[in-house]
Amino acid sequence: MSNPAAVSRTRSTISIRAITVTAMLSAVACVLNIFDFPIPFLIPTFVKMDIADLPELLAAFSLGPGYGVAVTFLKNLLKLVIKGTSTAYAGELCNFILGAAFSFTAGMIYHYKKSRKSALIGALAGAVVMALLSIPCNYYISYPVYTQFMAIDKIIAMYQALRPNVNGLLECLIVFNAPFTLLKGLLTAALCFLIYKPLSPILHGAGK
Repeated sequence: MSNPAAVSRTRSTISIRAITVTAMLSAVACVLNIFDFPIPFLIPTFVKMDIADLPELLAAFSLGPGYGVAVTFLKNLLKLVIKGTSTAYAGELCNFILGAAFSFTAGMIYHYKKSRKSALIGALAGAVVMALLSIPCNYYISYPVYTQFMAIDKIIAMYQALRPNVNGLLECLIVFNAPFTLLKGLLTAALCFLIYKPLSPILHGAGK
């Protein structure tokens, strides 16, 4: 029979490690989120690229999908504390929704059947879900706020500078933002696969 005291100590150790790893990954995600950068030949410069979803994906794979969501939430909370908001919280809300969808989808698929193949499928599925969700998130949450600071015609004109034949915000989001978000997810997945194994002793504990 299992020793109840030993089981309790093991669970406590796992819980403390999970909390510690979650806090560490949240801090790293916040830093990565702050250091974003534009890719002007792909999308208007007010849309920035970052790899802040990487710690979320690491948490989802190593600890579980819920921890990926937790890292996403804490990342945005920390950023608000450090930098405040310039988007009336719309940017942070969308970032949370998309990051949570990405990490939760990937983590659920991986934890259903733990293998390198399922991790790859999960990461790809998460990237697709995030890209598709970016359309309604931006259309109904982000851009209604952005238009309070810049006229919608000027926003669309920035897209048309890259592709003159796009018309209307929805088409811009489908043609530009969704593929850009997919690219961001795929880049995050690739980086995750490169660094997951070297970081495994930290994420899972030295004895794993």
